[in-house]
Amino acid sequence: MVAGGTRRRDAREPSLHQLRLFLVLAEELHFGRAAARMFISQPALSQQMRALEQRLDLSLLERRTGTLTLTPAGHALTEQATEVLAAMAKLLQVCDAHAGTVRGRLRIGSLGAEAAMPHARTVLDRLRNRHPHLEVEVLNLSFIEQFDALADGTVDAAFLRAPLPASFQSIELATEPRVICLPADDPLAHESSLTLAQIADRAVVDMPPEVPRQWWDHLTINPRPDGTSVRYGPVVRDTEAMVLAVLQKRAITFLPAAARRLYPRPGLTYVDSPELGNSVSLLAWLPANRDTPAVHALRTAAHPDPAGPGERRA
Repeated sequence: MVAGGTRRRDAREPSLHQLRLFLVLAEELHFGRAAARMFISQPALSQQMRALEQRLDLSLLERRTGTLTLTPAGHALTEQATEVLAAMAKLLQVCDAHAGTVRGRLRIGSLGAEAAMPHARTVLDRLRNRHPHLEVEVLNLSFIEQFDALADGTVDAAFLRAPLPASFQSIELATEPRVICLPADDPLAHESSLTLAQIADRAVVDMPPEVPRQWWDHLTINPRPDGTSVRYGPVVRDTEAMVLAVLQKRAITFLPAAARRLYPRPGLTYVDSPELGNSVSLLAWLPANRDTPAVHALRTAAHPDPAGPGERRA
């Protein structure tokens, strides 16, 4: 009798796959769009939904010509199905933690070409080798987006350049000199090294108002050591626009030395300037995300001892 009851109960239990399909359909209310999202054919989706209704002995969908709506039972199932799938995801997360495996998706922001830098590629390669089931998505960030994307959860971590807001935590990945980016026909372009005093009359590209002023003042050394203020020029939103402004002879800018390799352009030249100091590459995250499985895996890939001296507050 127990065995028979178990078989009858099993016969009514929907599969997780059916629940996932149902939730997407409940969101789209369109078989074609839902099927496309789930990478299955529309007839296959219709068949799965009919099988789900038969298993539950309920009508979940009201099909009319040109429209698809949820029945009261369908609305109720939406909430319950969401909870079931969330519980299953949590169960698998616990199992993965015990097995030392990390799954799911990790969204990493990259200011300009930061993710293409050798140190960042090393971190990403190490992460993928250690956690092949973790889906890693790298999102390019503009100057405006670099801090907001991390703060609002658009990305879980980000490859950025110092300085960072005090609310972020980070690991230092690399340090390199900074250089001055000038038009190739600038009278100073052929100098082997320049001082800040020599470029005092040049306009420097500026940031949009959404970018923290103290970040750009720090990077442009404003005010200068002699107390004078930097003369700012055109506003740019990303590194490509910055380089274009220099090519157009509207301003100069300061970049990490890697720009010589990443942004070689006819009409541009890069000159050393020890007074600019070094540019520091960082992997950053919010303290609240520090110990989530995916971010912990990323931190561990970036530093052999993520709780050690390589990790810091901004």
